[in-house]
Amino acid sequence: MPEFEPIPEGDEKLAKVVLDAAFRVHTKLGPGLLESVYEQCLCHELLQARILFQSQLMLPIQYDQIVIDAGLRLDLLVGERTVVELKAVESVLPIHKAQLFTYLKLTKCRLGLLLNFNVPQFKHGFTRVVC
Repeated sequence: MPEFEPIPEGDEKLAKVVLDAAFRVHTKLGPGLLESVYEQCLCHELLQARILFQSQLMLPIQYDQIVIDAGLRLDLLVGERTVVELKAVESVLPIHKAQLFTYLKLTKCRLGLLLNFNVPQFKHGFTRVVC
């Protein structure tokens, strides 16, 4: 089994800040809203915490010698090192995790968070992924 380098402590702390912010959003709003609502509120929380991030970041695909705009859009890139994918779905499916893995590969980031806000308790709504 291959051994991975540990995630840098600063990245772990940043992921915790994101999760804490997501918990606050879920506590205030609860489940049942559109993903875009949760995204805007999470962005507000990150701005309040003075965390650098990019939202709705276009991800081009490099194929041979060409760049393809395939319409891939990353929900949040936090601190240029952590990919955050938001959902508001009944249940997280394998395709959602595959999407996050694809975004990690394309951004060359190692740490990703899959946040599903459509759960009664947010502790059951997040998945941490390391590549």
